[in-house]
Amino acid sequence: MGRVEQTQDVRLGSNVSSSSGDVDDFVKHMRILVREKLGGQLDEASLERLTGGASQETWAFEMHSPSQGNTKLILRRMPTGLAFADVGIGPEREAWLMQRAGAAGVPAPPVIHVLEPGDQLGRGFVSGRIDGEALAVRINRDEQFAAIRPHLAQQCGAVLAGIHSIDLSDAPELPYRPAATQLHDLRELHCNAPVRSPIFELALRWLTENLRQDDGVRGLVHGDFRNGNLIIGPDGVRAVLDWELAHIGDPVEDIAYISLNSWRFGNIDKPIGGFGTFQQLLDGYVAAGRPRPSDAAIKYWQIMGSLRWGLICWEMARPPEPNAPVTVERAMIGRRASEVELDLLDLLAGEDRI
Repeated sequence: MGRVEQTQDVRLGSNVSSSSGDVDDFVKHMRILVREKLGGQLDEASLERLTGGASQETWAFEMHSPSQGNTKLILRRMPTGLAFADVGIGPEREAWLMQRAGAAGVPAPPVIHVLEPGDQLGRGFVSGRIDGEALAVRINRDEQFAAIRPHLAQQCGAVLAGIHSIDLSDAPELPYRPAATQLHDLRELHCNAPVRSPIFELALRWLTENLRQDDGVRGLVHGDFRNGNLIIGPDGVRAVLDWELAHIGDPVEDIAYISLNSWRFGNIDKPIGGFGTFQQLLDGYVAAGRPRPSDAAIKYWQIMGSLRWGLICWEMARPPEPNAPVTVERAMIGRRASEVELDLLDLLAGEDRI
């Protein structure tokens, strides 16, 4: 699912684990990792958990070395001992894509080290920490971004063009997820839900009746490209985050997803991330050498993306396993399903125009 628009700053020593022994083991293995694999010394006081994602943890920390001084780094990991059935492509392939993206000129955090079993920190990777802002509300409102906001949508178009043009000839296997596959999965998810939504049913029917056929146009799809998964500075887009849902598919999916009302954060008159227009996004996309998608294709993937997000919200409102508590974070996401129902009605009625 990627990140949520709610950060959870947790300093080491807070209740970040089930026991103090778990914390001690984590710090011990981090200390060894930084010394033996990264060539520096861990600043233990700098360890800070940034987000409370459903499947992965994100930790910020600093490393000191005589040659490089202090270096700010990020650890993304799936903790050891936990079973994850649905975590996208896995951190190893995510790290590979980030490296390939960077080599292709797409802004992405540089991957420093991919965790190995001997690291005893689970699966994941260490990357450089990019200075900037990822909180969408601040990006859309803070004065420091006022000058760059009118240019962000066009920059996003150029970034998406770069992602969709990445050479995957030697890539690790990635899932192929055309419209028919995604529609089948969403229908199954809705059928297995404890309650049914007539609006979700209507969207499923519309998607079935207007199913987009595979026209042979395939490329890398980021899968979660939106405001909130971008690091923005006063100069614009500095990094694209959270590649865990990447797959092979119709590139128009990404163009539609950043336009969903859920990712406008209240600025509903600015469809691209709450900061720009479709024209700006598509100008950047076409100028970077990609074909302009049809309005019909964009609308189809808007409805698909909205339905997917709505069903994710429903899932987040449920305990992750029997008898497990529902965290505040999961409940906050779960309540947004009703917002998605309204968004779907607007899209199906043609009220939200491109």
